[in-house]
Amino acid sequence: MDLEPSTVVSESTAHELAQSCSRAMHAKDYVAQELGMSLVESSPGHATMTMTVRRDMLNGHAVCHGGIIFALADTVFAHACNSYNDVSLATSCTIDFLAPAPEGDQLTATARERARRKRTGVYDVEVCNEDGEVIAIFRGKSHATGKPMIPESHQ
Repeated sequence: MDLEPSTVVSESTAHELAQSCSRAMHAKDYVAQELGMSLVESSPGHATMTMTVRRDMLNGHAVCHGGIIFALADTVFAHACNSYNDVSLATSCTIDFLAPAPEGDQLTATARERARRKRTGVYDVEVCNEDGEVIAIFRGKSHATGKPMIPESHQ
């Protein structure tokens, strides 16, 4: 099923496609696997992932390294913008760090699509600790290549 942005599909079919795209991406995302990221939810334009801050993720101030938090936000952004079976790549990303994350913190990153037009998209990600405190806000912009992530025969 080659889905163009204008193709109308049922909500359940779109949800299943998003989950299939996420499973395919996560299976090949060795960075996410090594960092212990887990996919919680994936739907069209939306994704949620979790990760626990480990000792080997700490910087010299004994809090999670900003690059690790960025990696979590970037990964969940990738799941959201690739949820339409159209290989999408980041064109730019920014992050604001609002609070530290010490060892043992369970981080949850949630990506939400803000705009999607033809081949471009804008996605916002909130990274929260287990108390629901927002520790980082990320914005990613994407470009869709027009190539399917999952061939029709594998959907």
